[in-house]
Amino acid sequence: MRLRAAAVLLVALLASAAVGGCASSAPTGPATAPSVMPGSGSGEPVELLVLGAASLQGALQQAATAYEAATPGVRITVATDSSAALATRVEQGAPGDVFLSADTRNPERLVAGGFVAGEPVVFASNSLAVVVPAGNPAKLTSPADLARPGVLVIAAGEGVPLTGYASELVANLALQPGYPADFAAAYAANVVTREATARAVVAKLELGEGDAGIVYLTDARASSGVTSLEVPEGANVTATYEGVALRESDHPEAAAAFLAWMAGPGGREILGPMGFGPAP
Repeated sequence: MRLRAAAVLLVALLASAAVGGCASSAPTGPATAPSVMPGSGSGEPVELLVLGAASLQGALQQAATAYEAATPGVRITVATDSSAALATRVEQGAPGDVFLSADTRNPERLVAGGFVAGEPVVFASNSLAVVVPAGNPAKLTSPADLARPGVLVIAAGEGVPLTGYASELVANLALQPGYPADFAAAYAANVVTREATARAVVAKLELGEGDAGIVYLTDARASSGVTSLEVPEGANVTATYEGVALRESDHPEAAAAFLAWMAGPGGREILGPMGFGPAP
């Protein structure tokens, strides 16, 4: 009995010493902020699914890494596709927290359908480039050659934001000195295939499956397999990138915070060096 009593006393003394040791090592300064985003409700990380235009793929991969480092407690997964395809998925009930589009039409479409929380935010801009495969096997010398008979043009599909921007560029080029009067019609006649995304257009040209195409400037810069032809001054168009936080997000505050970050200095540090312009 004495041995048992001594053991109990020893355990009690060790527990007391441990508590005292912890108390004495506690910091005396102000308490540190919690390492999770507000709204997480626990120590579990906030998981955000960001749906982004295909032309943002590289930028969003870098942005996710940078944002996670700057915002402990948040984890970001990125899924990219055509903006139109992503908007359709949201309308069909697919999960997502933030939608970043290569245009304003698709975010406004989700606003009209009641799928967003808060106001759309313009966070970046882009411009277009006329590109040919490295080595320029068809020997194109200017965008005017897009209308030359026999040139194989790779284009984006119907509904893809790039298609609308490319149509504007073609209309502008048709007004340039030295361009044929039927430039737009001849260009359209040369389109041999339409791809789901701007990046798919670049990929086809990298493989030599076409002679030329119109893509985003950022995609042209990111590829070593294509070369750009100079677009006449004043003919280029501005692509406006807009984002929304989605209504069905499980973490609306965190979703809104990431969208604001993309539109602010944090996002600009990622987007700028890749060729994206500021919000117009």
